[in-house]
Amino acid sequence: MSRSRSPVLLIAALLAPALIGLVVFRLYPVALAASDSLFNMVRGQQVFVGLDNYVSLLTDRTFWKSMQVTFWFNLLINPIQIALALGLALLYVQNFKGVTLYRVLFLIPIGVSLPTAVIIWRIMLSQDGLVNGLIGIAGAPAQPWLTSESLALYSIIAIATWKGISYWMIFIIGGLQTIAPEIYDAARIDGVKSWQRLIFITIPLLRPTLLFVLVADVTINFLLFAPIFMLTQGGPADSTNVLMYEAYKSGFIFGDMGRAMAIIVVVVAILLVIVGLQFRLLSNREARS
Repeated sequence: MSRSRSPVLLIAALLAPALIGLVVFRLYPVALAASDSLFNMVRGQQVFVGLDNYVSLLTDRTFWKSMQVTFWFNLLINPIQIALALGLALLYVQNFKGVTLYRVLFLIPIGVSLPTAVIIWRIMLSQDGLVNGLIGIAGAPAQPWLTSESLALYSIIAIATWKGISYWMIFIIGGLQTIAPEIYDAARIDGVKSWQRLIFITIPLLRPTLLFVLVADVTINFLLFAPIFMLTQGGPADSTNVLMYEAYKSGFIFGDMGRAMAIIVVVVAILLVIVGLQFRLLSNREARS
């Protein structure tokens, strides 16, 4: 009896630190946010208001604008990041002249912290910065990258993509290295072209890796906050006011923690739905194939 229990106890002991971390740093904050979203501060006291904070969001134009910006941001950035990460990973595993320099250059963003990267890009995208200097050489006028309603969100996408693609590239490289070289050798002998090998061999065999990258990428970009906080503060004209920044404004600028927590709960719920749909769609494709 004791021998049969010992492996179970060993597994429980090994998993305990991870499970404790999951509860303390993931589940408890979500539960606390859900609880706090049911209260409002009235004359310095917490008053239970039930679902009033959620009901008020339904008629809140700022909230819906923020929702629109968040979805548009994710619809653009996630395919761009994953496609570029896949392309860079495919180049990374090739052998060509200058590949070592290429590998070093595209791993640099991983070593740069996000705040540092944001500060560097803020300087580069300023009116007299490097980017405007380069396009000025080509004869184009200087652009207000971070202060234009039509350009600010795309500038944030560019910065987040530069910072993120090398990170996702590493995971895809790991997936590529698990594919047996004999599969490609057999395909070459059969006369399969390089683009056909990519579509019919590489991508199908990379599905588990790409699923992980897709889910993680969507989660991180849905919760993106630091570049917007440091560069645009949700502006101009709320063009970069994503849900996470709207929650920050509600809680820490306007002091409405009930509304802020309600927005956080909505974000978590949306993420759970999106991730669930991604798993289901990709698992169905795997079952068909």
